[in-house]
Amino acid sequence: MIAVLDACVLYPTVLRQILLGTARAGLIEPLWSARILEEWRRTAERRAPGDGIFASGEMARMRAAWPEGEIAPDPAGEAALWLPDPGDIHVLATAIAGGAEAIITLNLKDFPARELVGHGITARHPDALLYAFWQDRPDDISAIVETTYEAARPHTDLTLRALLKRARLPRLGKALAG
Repeated sequence: MIAVLDACVLYPTVLRQILLGTARAGLIEPLWSARILEEWRRTAERRAPGDGIFASGEMARMRAAWPEGEIAPDPAGEAALWLPDPGDIHVLATAIAGGAEAIITLNLKDFPARELVGHGITARHPDALLYAFWQDRPDDISAIVETTYEAARPHTDLTLRALLKRARLPRLGKALAG
């Protein structure tokens, strides 16, 4: 599945690492634009001064791992698009330019199906998407989540389920803790 990663799924770290793990496993082909990455960097910096530098390093690793992942949407094409939040039009334009099937976002209300369907795109919440992947490939998703959890463990005392809930993946957390 070719999918645009909205800025809101790139921050926080746990969610980003799990989604990128699914990309490394071949479940998604991630796409983004320079504007999406800049939105992520600004959010990281605003929430924790200094995290923008960390985000920039993560962006460089993403660009190296998926050199075809960065899409430059056509600004003229953006003018013909409409979404409830005009600030998200660039995300849809990126999806169209990249031939994406989906936009992975926490903000489903900002990407109504009636505006996406004509472009062959759906908006997918990461929890629903990852849960569906877990149903099809439980060993792969469990390994991706466990690797992410092990990396986070020195920085948190949360259980796996609590960490996934904080990362806005409650259904996946319940399934894996079950």
